[in-house]
Amino acid sequence: MKEIDFQNDLLPLKNKLFRVALRITLDRLEAEDVVEDTLVRTWERRATLDEVNNLETYCLTICRNLALDRAQKKDAQHLSLDHETIEAPDHTPLPDEQMEREERLALVHQLFNRLPEKQRTALQLRDIDGYSYAQVAEVMNISEADVKVTLYRARQALKAQLEAHRHHI
Repeated sequence: MKEIDFQNDLLPLKNKLFRVALRITLDRLEAEDVVEDTLVRTWERRATLDEVNNLETYCLTICRNLALDRAQKKDAQHLSLDHETIEAPDHTPLPDEQMEREERLALVHQLFNRLPEKQRTALQLRDIDGYSYAQVAEVMNISEADVKVTLYRARQALKAQLEAHRHHI
C-alpha cells in the first residue's frame, strides 16, 4: 500500500465513519469522539499498514470496534436523531405536509435506533452507505451469509414495527 496521506486518504472517510459510529453509540458527541480516535489510531499506525488492502474497510472496522466498546461501557440509551438531520425537499410543502413528513421520518429513525446494534450497523453499511455484502462482512467480522440474514431480520423487524405503529393510530 502506498504511504497514507491524512488529507487525501483519511479525512474523506470522516462522514462515513461518523454515520457508522452514530448508529452504534446513538450519541452525536460519542460518535464524534469515536471518529477522532479512529483517525488518530490509523494515522499513528500508518507505517505498519503495508498489508492492509482496503484502508476504508480497515478504518470502518476500527470505528465499529471503538463504538461498540464505548456503547457497552456507557450502556447507551436509545435516543432519537435531532431534527437538524432532517432535510426539507427542494419544493416547499405546506406546513401540515412538512410536519407529517418530519413525524414519519422521526418515527423511522426511532424504530431504526431500537434495532439491535448488529442490525443497525448492517443496515447502515449496506442500505444507506451502499457497501457490498463482502465489505459489510469484513467490517463486522462476520460471514456474508450472516450479513444477509442480519439484513433480512432487520428489514422484517422494521416492517413489523411500522405496521404495528400504523394499527395503533
